[in-house]
Amino acid sequence: MRIATFAALFLSGGLFTVRAQQAGMQNVWDIHNTLAAIALHADRLAPFVDQIHPENWTGAPEGYVAQAKTCRNEVRAVAAAVKKLSQNPEKLTDALETLFQIRTEEAMLASLGEGLRKYSSPPMADLLNAGVAENAANRDRLQQYILELATAREQEFRVADEEAQRCRQSLSRQPSQQQPIRPKQEKN
Repeated sequence: MRIATFAALFLSGGLFTVRAQQAGMQNVWDIHNTLAAIALHADRLAPFVDQIHPENWTGAPEGYVAQAKTCRNEVRAVAAAVKKLSQNPEKLTDALETLFQIRTEEAMLASLGEGLRKYSSPPMADLLNAGVAENAANRDRLQQYILELATAREQEFRVADEEAQRCRQSLSRQPSQQQPIRPKQEKN
């Protein structure tokens, strides 16, 4: 009975995954391409960010120096997170962490770009903003994939829970297989 229950859960989860894939969820090949593009973008953006030196800006607050260092680290962290995620793209926690890192990187670079525009070079700030914007479509595809993945996982858990409830009900209706214990009769 337990084997049958496990098989039913396994098959229903597998069938749902196939249905979700057919219903519009990105396949693994597509998400690998998206992740490769995001990693390549981060790798190309890193040398550009390395050229930003707020310590040489006239009148800029010291906070920009620390922010530039953080941006350099964030760009490299995004590249590493994306490469890690590409090894197991169906791991929802890693996917969410990667998306959050990309969003953080974009916000930090936007702020650094404002300082770059104000205290150093508006054309270089435009290049930085354009470089960050290049990744928007890939980020949006990753975000859509994560939404689809989360929805699929929720459906899988719902199906598994319903099947477990059905099995519990089925088991509770079955008569006990143990023989009733009869008291021993005393010999006189």
